[in-house]
Formats: sequence, structure tokens, C-alpha cells
Amino acid sequence: MTRLNFSRTTVLAFFMISTFAIGMVEYVVTGLLTQFAEDLNVEVSTTGLLLSVYAISVAVFGPLLRMITIKFPPKPLLIGLMAVFILSNIIAATAANFEILLVSRLLSAAMHAPFFGLTMSIAYNISAPEKRTSAIAAVQGGLTIAVMLGVPFGSLLGGMFEWRYVFWFIVFLGVIALIGLILVTPNERPAEAPNLKKELSVFKNKNVLMVLAIIVFGFSGVFTAYTFNEPMLREYAGFGVPGVTVGMFCFGLGAVIGNFASGRIRPSLLTERLMAALVMLAIVLVLFTFFLQFTILAFVICFFFGMGTFGTTPLLNSKIIIAGREAPSLSGTIAASIFNLANCIGATLGSMLLNFGFNYTMITIVAAGIIVFGLALTVLTHKVEDKELYAS
Repeated sequence: MTRLNFSRTTVLAFFMISTFAIGMVEYVVTGLLTQFAEDLNVEVSTTGLLLSVYAISVAVFGPLLRMITIKFPPKPLLIGLMAVFILSNIIAATAANFEILLVSRLLSAAMHAPFFGLTMSIAYNISAPEKRTSAIAAVQGGLTIAVMLGVPFGSLLGGMFEWRYVFWFIVFLGVIALIGLILVTPNERPAEAPNLKKELSVFKNKNVLMVLAIIVFGFSGVFTAYTFNEPMLREYAGFGVPGVTVGMFCFGLGAVIGNFASGRIRPSLLTERLMAALVMLAIVLVLFTFFLQFTILAFVICFFFGMGTFGTTPLLNSKIIIAGREAPSLSGTIAASIFNLANCIGATLGSMLLNFGFNYTMITIVAAGIIVFGLALTVLTHKVEDKELYAS
């Protein structure tokens, strides 16, 4: 049989389609919270669990699944993970109650971190040194494009029909992604079989631990606010379905621009640019609900919220993968998992604050405070990290 060799661009394109589908599943619920609450007879604050449960499942089950499958060849593992993704979304589309919808989220979340870890690792390995940061940003780019197009489209589709159609659309995307993975993924094994004990030693690496701390204790502030983006657009801006859709699109447009702009940053400048992105995020969150009260400014602030959020993630992902050289198989999964742990912390905190009687303005200010703490950790990281790692 003739072996087909696909270009790096083709491989990255299908990885982006795959991560687009996964990203849409993760974030599209933020534009459907009101519909879930009405159709499944739960409070809006309860629907926030669809984000926090997803995130904690990625953070907990993702690394466990990757450790169990660490010796599996990448290509069949990616295909198997995508099959789980398709099944989970069929369950979501046919969910009879909120509990079954939560179970579907657990299933799709379990494959999230290993899938992102594998695709980032493959993208990194098939790229020249000067293109590795951009390769990671390309994989992440599927997720950010999902935020730009998938989330507002899902909000529109759910608003015009019902939320179940959104999950059927995601099933369709998953099937396309599965076919692409079968056709283009390089069928290669690492020269040396992964050693789990050696890879777990990454948790003794101070450079990696500092970045993980920034994500958990700083980036979690993003989701404290973002979880309730759709209700805030309705309450403060007075938007219906069309306005919410445009607001979500503006967030996603900013996310895509921020993501690919960060992908162009040289490794030696990652930490400095990270500090700038966190400063921007803190300012945006302080101003968020005040700007929402004016239609044009509402779209502008959504744009900058997305730009700051997803301009930050490629920087942090790159720092983990570059610094965690002793864990080539696990570092990408760890990165995806820790981001979702931060998402869970943020979404849970936001839900708790809402239940305690905090209004959305107070919640966004708390979120800004968390980002500022992450900025302080980044400044400390810049002083103590091994800068030689990022010089190449």
C-alpha cells in the first residue's frame, strides 16, 4: 500500500478542525445557559455547572487517561479519542434531563486534555524550531475560532430552533474531524518509548510549576467572569438573541486575533508579553459591566476581553511545553488540564458569588483581582525562571 505523506499545513488544518469542534463543545454552553435553565427546569446559576464540571473533568480525568495510554501510538489514540467525542455529543443531543447532559459533558471532557496534548506535541515535533510557537498557536487556534464563530453560531442556532440542534451540529463536525484524522495524522512512534516515571518528574521542574501557579491562581479569574457573559449581555446591554450573538462574535474575533498574534512572539519574549496581556485583562474586567451599558462599547469590550483571554493562553502553553522537556508526551496534556482546572475554579467561584448575592459588576471586579494576583506571580516567575530555556 502506498503511504501518503501530507504537508505540515494539511496536518495542522485538520488538527484545527478537530480543536474547533472540541472548543465549540466547551464554550458554546455559555451562549445557551438561559435555554438550558428554561428547558431542563434548573436555575441559571446551576447551569454554570456545565462549564465547571467539564473543566474539572478535563483537569482530573484528562491526565489520568493520558498516563494510562502513554505507550499507545499517537494516531490510533487520537482517532479513539475523537470517537468518544462524537458519542458524548450524541448523548448530549438526546439528553432527557440536566443530569444526563452533565454526564455527556464528563465524557467529552475526559478526551479533551489528551487530545490537545497529543495534537500540540505532534504539531511541535513536525515544525522547525522557529515555527514551534506558531504551531502550538495553530492547534489552539481551532479553539479560538470556535469561540469566534462556533459559540455565536451555536447561540443563534439554539435561539432560532433549540439547543439540541447545536449538539447535532457538533456531532457532524466530529465526524468530519474523525475522517481527517484518519487520513492525515502522521503514523509515527517516538524513537524512545515514553517513560511515565521520567515524565512525571516534570512536577519537580520549578519553571513548569511557576507557570502552573500563574494559570491556577491568576488565569482562573477569566472564567469567574466569562461563565456569565451571556446573562451579562442580556442584563446590562439589554440584548436579545441577535445582540448576544454579535457580542459573542466580537469576543471570539478578539480571541482569534490575540491567539495568532501571540503565536508570533519569540520564546525569549514570552514572559514579558504575558505580563502585558494580564494587565490588559485586569483593566478590561474592571470596566466590563460599565461598558456593557452602551451598545457600541459593549461590542468593543467583548472584543478586548477575548483578545486578552486568548492572547494569554498560547504564551502559557508554550512556556509549559518548552520548559517541560522531560515530559514530551505529558506536557501538552498537563497544559490543557491545568487551564481547565483554572476554568473550573473560576466558574465555580462565579456561581458561588452569584448565589451569595453578588451582582455581575462585583463578580467582574473580583475576577480582575484574581488576574492581578496572576500578574504578580508572572513578575516573580520572570525573576526566578531559567531564561536559557527560552533562548533557542
